[in-house]
Amino acid sequence: MAKKKNDGAGGKLIADNRKARHNYEFIESFEAGLVLTGTEVKSLRNGKANIAESYASEEGGEIWLINSYIPEYLEGNRNNHDPRRRRKLLLSKREMVKLSASVNREGMTIVPNRLYFNDRGLAKLQIVLAKGRKAHDKRQVSKERDWKREQGRLLRDRG
Repeated sequence: MAKKKNDGAGGKLIADNRKARHNYEFIESFEAGLVLTGTEVKSLRNGKANIAESYASEEGGEIWLINSYIPEYLEGNRNNHDPRRRRKLLLSKREMVKLSASVNREGMTIVPNRLYFNDRGLAKLQIVLAKGRKAHDKRQVSKERDWKREQGRLLRDRG
């Protein structure tokens, strides 16, 4: 079994979308459940999922996770799942309305950020309502992060 990192929320982290922190400015985050088959859950327990190229979209009043990769379960039989199938996200009606309104009116994006098992052992996806960053914004954020790191080093060495 692959090693799983411990998530800050107390669960086991399966996949993390680190590129999203660079490309988007996070506005608000939501925790969503996933509709999964049995072989998908077993494959997730092996810790081999990828959500880096995935995105979420609203279709027909429901939120769907598209292009996420959960590999086939090796010990599965002929009823194994499709690795790139669309997966329905389980959110409350109020959260779905808020997400779809923000995407339609304000041009925001729903970005999957983390896939993990919570304390009860259920697979959860942290999705984030985000605004895309321009190239100059990315450079500015990188400069600020480097300066904060340098400040910490200077203060540590000095005191």
